Amino acid sequence: MTNIFPNEEFDEWAETYDGSVSIDQFPFYGYQQVLAKTVALAEALPGMSVLDLGTGTGNLAVIFARLGCELWCTDFSAPMLAQARQKLPNAHILLHDLRADLPAEWKRPFDRIVSAYVFHHFELDEKVHILHGLLARLAPGGRMVIGDIAFQNQDALDKGKSEAGEAWEDEFYWLVDQSRPALKKAGLRASYRQISACAGVFVISIL
Repeated sequence: MTNIFPNEEFDEWAETYDGSVSIDQFPFYGYQQVLAKTVALAEALPGMSVLDLGTGTGNLAVIFARLGCELWCTDFSAPMLAQARQKLPNAHILLHDLRADLPAEWKRPFDRIVSAYVFHHFELDEKVHILHGLLARLAPGGRMVIGDIAFQNQDALDKGKSEAGEAWEDEFYWLVDQSRPALKKAGLRASYRQISACAGVFVISIL
């Protein structure tokens, strides 16, 4: 696997990550609103099993935990997971690169598969490949809810880049007008809500 974003960068970021996301500038405009909408669109109920991909310090997962959900959290950075464990003492925690297959003991159905601010690290075909590969892990009636840095189209991205100025970093941000057809081709139905100027939430299910 190509390591465009090595885990060492995230290891170093773990101690200060929660401070970074609280700064109201690109890429974290509306961060808390994106997490809240991700949870709202998941429509999770107490007792549901929730797989959080790339949980980081656990900011999304902790909201589901407050709802009484059973949390299964993965990340490829051990220091990030150390932060998450402090917030989520009852969660199942796994050091794991989500591009790799889940271990046998995690090959179980999940009522919800969620993620926040993770998939923009992958090119579109890899995004689709990862999500399609997780279909077998969805329980009947389950759904995936993905909050991330995203723009409706290239024009919106260009505007966001101009407004972000020096805070901008070139990564593989979602372009909704390209992503939804690619997901549909892979057998995935996707709806999208724009939450801030640079981020939104996808709800993904089987066609």
